[in-house]
Amino acid sequence: MPQRSEHLTPDERFARRLLENPLTARRAAGIISLVTAILVVAAGALMRVVEPAEYPNVWIGMWWAVQTVTSVGYGDVVPKTTPGRLLAVLVMVIGIAFLTVIVATISAAFVEASRRRAERTSLVGTDPVLAELRRVGARLEAIEQRLGVDAEDPPPAGGRSSST
Repeated sequence: MPQRSEHLTPDERFARRLLENPLTARRAAGIISLVTAILVVAAGALMRVVEPAEYPNVWIGMWWAVQTVTSVGYGDVVPKTTPGRLLAVLVMVIGIAFLTVIVATISAAFVEASRRRAERTSLVGTDPVLAELRRVGARLEAIEQRLGVDAEDPPPAGGRSSST
């Protein structure tokens, strides 16, 4: 039975869009950011359920989750029970992944910008300043040859020759 592509559910459309577009560092950072935001809300609510004595409301749970996911961990609220600590481990691991992807994205952007800059300067035709410098250098060499000056020899002391 053929699949009806025109009648896809929203989940199917989202999955298709996610899989059809190539994964770039920027898209990965966006996905990790979305997952991290969802994790903070879910972990804050879950921590309220798991440890109601330590987390009397969801907002304190979310405060703890933000501290944990960003690796700040002030220590003003900490889980005391085993289920709470297991949840904390999960939040910490995802937080480390989040920071890693963000740092990698920024690093990749710097490397790509540097690569593009090096590529532009290596192509004479696309960099008019470099092309002009090379043209001036060639003219200077021609002048030196006509004058019989060796470019490797240092100029005489005082800058000019005294033969007047």
